[in-house]
Amino acid sequence: MKIVIPGGTGQVGTILSRALTAAGHDVVILTRRPMGDRDVRWDAETLGPWAKELDGSDVVINLAGRSVNCRYTPGNLRAMMDSRVHSTRVVGEAVAAAVRPPRVWLQMSTATIYSHRFDAPNDEVTGVLGGNEPGVPSYWAYSVEIANAWERAQEQAVTPHTRKVSMRAAMVMSPDRGGVFDVLLRLARLGLGGPVAGGAQYVSWIHDRDFVRAVEFLADRDDVAGPVNLAAPGPLPQRTFMRVLRAAWGVPVGLPATKWMAELGAFALRSDTELLLKSRRVVPGRLLEAGFAFDYPQWPEAADDLVRRLRGGPGSAM
Repeated sequence: MKIVIPGGTGQVGTILSRALTAAGHDVVILTRRPMGDRDVRWDAETLGPWAKELDGSDVVINLAGRSVNCRYTPGNLRAMMDSRVHSTRVVGEAVAAAVRPPRVWLQMSTATIYSHRFDAPNDEVTGVLGGNEPGVPSYWAYSVEIANAWERAQEQAVTPHTRKVSMRAAMVMSPDRGGVFDVLLRLARLGLGGPVAGGAQYVSWIHDRDFVRAVEFLADRDDVAGPVNLAAPGPLPQRTFMRVLRAAWGVPVGLPATKWMAELGAFALRSDTELLLKSRRVVPGRLLEAGFAFDYPQWPEAADDLVRRLRGGPGSAM
């Protein structure tokens, strides 16, 4: 198959392009800074010569959008919103203009769209969307607004011959350098992998190989459209999540951190505490209903595999 991945140079795009290329697919990356033979330049805002790559392709997987690993300043939040909405709109324009449009458009979204909650898991049917939670920072609502606008941009695209799926992805865990797993493991190895602000907030995650398999599953299934949660069925509290990660690496102690300590750490890392403090209890209702079987449904087995691959040296991340 020919698969076009706008915004495919980040962590998730690297995971997908590596696996899909290894599986024998023709993978084209749309990027602002082409470097490889199958990289094509685009600006993520306007139609251009890049649009011909979608004409005749089989699948488009849009991952474009400013990284969330930053301080959530008003300027950065606006950049997150604009980069996601503008790129999604122009992908929709390219699909609509294609003589032979792709049969499926998989659009990245985020599990952050759901409410900060501890009482029950969020699936696609019964889950509560966020934005109105009491007692949380006001800018958390804007993160939910970004997610809603992101999905709405895909919904509004007029693409009658292309099935559309919005992938509400949890944190993708892979042994690649610079990814979220790498950052969390580094904290654990430094002895800082303890509970944050009590650690009751839920962490939703998905193993990188299950993420790839889920994307392939959604591309192949003609009967699945709309929002789909890409998350392992075993979310767990942050304190448990980090305890399991420490055990997988062999770190006996993880120092706890208060909320203000987390604020200082996030400031030093030029990141934001929403990534640590928001409770994302998300489960993959539609994937399981459609018959998808996770290879790594629970975190202990996933963490052991990721650590093994990381310790395996060059090439083990494949």
